[in-house]
Amino acid sequence: MKLNKNILFVLLAMIVVASLYRILPNRPLGFAPQIAMALFAGSLIKNRRYAFALPLLSMFLGDLVFQALFAAGLAPYGGFYSGQLTNYLLFAGLTVMGFFIRHNNAWQIGLGALGGPTAYFLISNFLVWLGGGGYHHPKTFTGLMMTYTDGIPFYTGSLYATAVFCALFFGGYALLRGKQAPALA
Repeated sequence: MKLNKNILFVLLAMIVVASLYRILPNRPLGFAPQIAMALFAGSLIKNRRYAFALPLLSMFLGDLVFQALFAAGLAPYGGFYSGQLTNYLLFAGLTVMGFFIRHNNAWQIGLGALGGPTAYFLISNFLVWLGGGGYHHPKTFTGLMMTYTDGIPFYTGSLYATAVFCALFFGGYALLRGKQAPALA
């Protein structure tokens, strides 16, 4: 399937802007567009390769910039870390969640904007706890709850970010193409 040059430009611009947005200093914890991008891509991009590529390339480019800044002594941590592959798999799962969102259904978009960050929060923090990451809480129910508590600031930021960016992405698409617009690519 041929990809329209304008659509390709918009998708590449989204990747670059979202990647650079992730590295902004002093942005609220968890406030980034990648979950909304994954839901949007899954919902609208017919070609599944492009749908997965949109959020994953955005994440990778942001991680690459973080790593370069860290190597230059300009960032407190690097972009590449031991749980990175798991994080990318979770974002691929969020893209799959987007497959079930009709791009012109506000209720489904709203549920996705709530469900995406919630699923990410629950699964990622469980895996952090299970793997002994974070603050190395004990492998007990209390330790798991402590890990979830540690993640609440990120969860809150990601809920707000996903709502805002879903409104921008889906709303912008609806405004530009009309409510019954065909899926991208």
